[in-house]
Amino acid sequence: MRKGFAVAFTGPSNSGKTTLIEKVARALIPEYKIAIIKNDPKDKAVFDVEGKDSWKFFQTGAEVVVTSSTRTTYFSHRHKRIEEIIEMVNDFDYLLVEGLKTLPLPRIAIFRNSIDESYFNYSEAIAIDDSIDPKEYDIPKNIDILDLNDTNQVIEWIKKHAKAV
Repeated sequence: MRKGFAVAFTGPSNSGKTTLIEKVARALIPEYKIAIIKNDPKDKAVFDVEGKDSWKFFQTGAEVVVTSSTRTTYFSHRHKRIEEIIEMVNDFDYLLVEGLKTLPLPRIAIFRNSIDESYFNYSEAIAIDDSIDPKEYDIPKNIDILDLNDTNQVIEWIKKHAKAV
């Protein structure tokens, strides 16, 4: 089985994680197969519309797969380990993971307006915009500082640091 590379994104709510992942994915898609995993720690994401067949099937407690000519969607009641999810997705060049801060992947922490230094313990890079002056923080030397608005710079960091999975 062909292996891909993975990197994780973390940061406080509304810091720009989803926007950055979207930009990175859109930039990479023309040349690479991209997969994205998003963690929903508060279990608040809504995936289907009440009353539709797939919603009704999921309400039974069953594992549900909806397939069409253009996509396959999997709804599960069971927690999956990241390894199981990677095995399911299987065919990607780059896997972009939002959240799951305990996962042993190279990680970019995203901040706007202020930096939460508690993220330094599990991040290899931070992506910030001009609302933050990095000189106001004691950023460890081993953490790379990226421009949140420079998608190409972020992609270059990913290509250099992503972990084979």
